[in-house]
Amino acid sequence: MTMKRWIAIIVAAVLIFISVGVNSLSYIFTRDVNGFLEQMGATNNAYSEKVIEQGTNRDRIAVLKLDGVIQDVGSSIFATTGYNHQFFMSQLNDVLNDQSVKGVILSVNTPGGGVVESSDIYDSIREIQIEKEIPIYVAMGGMAASGGYYVSAPAEKIFVHPETITGSIGVIMESINYSKLAEKYGIDFNTIKTGPYKDIMSGSREMTKEEHNMLQEMVNDSYERFVGIVAEGRNMSTEAVKKVADGRIMNGRQAIESGLADEVGKLGDVIDAIKADYKLEGATVFEYAPMDSFASIFGVNVGNLFGRNVESELIGKLLSDYDAPRMMYLYGEK
Repeated sequence: MTMKRWIAIIVAAVLIFISVGVNSLSYIFTRDVNGFLEQMGATNNAYSEKVIEQGTNRDRIAVLKLDGVIQDVGSSIFATTGYNHQFFMSQLNDVLNDQSVKGVILSVNTPGGGVVESSDIYDSIREIQIEKEIPIYVAMGGMAASGGYYVSAPAEKIFVHPETITGSIGVIMESINYSKLAEKYGIDFNTIKTGPYKDIMSGSREMTKEEHNMLQEMVNDSYERFVGIVAEGRNMSTEAVKKVADGRIMNGRQAIESGLADEVGKLGDVIDAIKADYKLEGATVFEYAPMDSFASIFGVNVGNLFGRNVESELIGKLLSDYDAPRMMYLYGEK
């Protein structure tokens, strides 16, 4: 090997060694400190309330921001600021149990994400609507696609920006088949399994037709649930929904024309609309603001240490995440 390649290997090894060491120390420290905080009544997903508009009475409107890919990835030293599933679910639970909250605005900016996580959010939104009988309005940002639309569908009103990318109603499940590449370079795979389908969607071999049919049936089931949720939430027939539920994306105008959205408006317009529609002119409007956790602080520090580049992101992913193929309500690359 050339000297340049040896240097690259040594640098990569050092980075991995440092990463593992810092990750271990962070885990021990974060576990102990967070355990103490839990005993004191605090949690790692603690947050405060930030007033957006001060009202004149005790009624309140909660603004919940759903920003980023909808995934429950847990806590990691390499985690960056973004969507936190447990934090968001905690907000929904607080809204459910807060008698002063008379309305909710869901600010959505996401390409979607996991099937299960999207379903979690949807179920909580429906519980709030049924148990509290309060309105939920949606303010779509730059993107509210696939799972982002899934969680928006039950809202009483959906507002879009003219340039919002939404729609993408459908389900995707994919993996990489690198068997031919491995064959080209003489790489063999030794797989020991307990059944013929245990390594289904493995990248080391071609998928069989029978396996494809099995997975297609699973995807179809999730798709039908998605269509049903949109049909119920938008008061449309399943046939009408399926005319646009082919994975296509659309802008704000197209969404309104197809029945998937109601009006054009930004967050301020949505606040004014829910106040006027439900006689909440005197309500205080607030949002939940996350407090820094130890995990997020370490994540930022490590990100600065290694630099936000492909190598550090890859190391972090290898150390913190086993990314098996799964069904996603997701537009764009995973």
